[in-house]
Amino acid sequence: MTIALIDYGAGNLHSVYNALMKAGAGDVVLAADGDTVRCADRIVLPGVGAFRACRDGLYALPGVVEAMTEAVQTRGVPFLGICVGMELLADSGEEFGSHDGLGWVPGIVRLLESADPAIKVPHMGWNDVAPTTLHPLIVPGEAYYLHSYHFAASDPAHVLATTEHGGQLVSAVGRDTIVGVQFHPEKSQSYGLSFLSRFLEWRP
Repeated sequence: MTIALIDYGAGNLHSVYNALMKAGAGDVVLAADGDTVRCADRIVLPGVGAFRACRDGLYALPGVVEAMTEAVQTRGVPFLGICVGMELLADSGEEFGSHDGLGWVPGIVRLLESADPAIKVPHMGWNDVAPTTLHPLIVPGEAYYLHSYHFAASDPAHVLATTEHGGQLVSAVGRDTIVGVQFHPEKSQSYGLSFLSRFLEWRP
């Protein structure tokens, strides 16, 4: 089984690679072209930093977005987005202006805001993952978060889990063979490795 780990300059690329290998992946390929993505059995989109910079880096790769879209939307290849990789699933992101996302999970990525000065932004550190529905990948636990923007899903049915930080925030989204998580499984120790193992074994 081949895992295409999209290589568009994301800062967490190598830590995600190492975590996938620890979780039991036999063949993880750093993918920066459409042909590599097209041949994969699973696709992982990492991401840290600004929505626009990640989006621009992703769309600069020749044929990758088209290959991802065909694989996921037409052939049902399992897909995992991590942190900004999850945010890119949205219709748009509002960081440094409004920028189009992939539009696979309807919603908008908005700035984390709180009237309570005790609530720090970015949301950084360990926090709950509280499932909102039954899904084979999402179980209750604690994971590591680091983000200043959050996914405001248009349809509550696409929210798989939430966490609390000055109010309820989306922790995971999904539809069909797509899952996105705001937390970092590669930094979430045993919880994160177990999550990645479930993704590798998932047969949606």
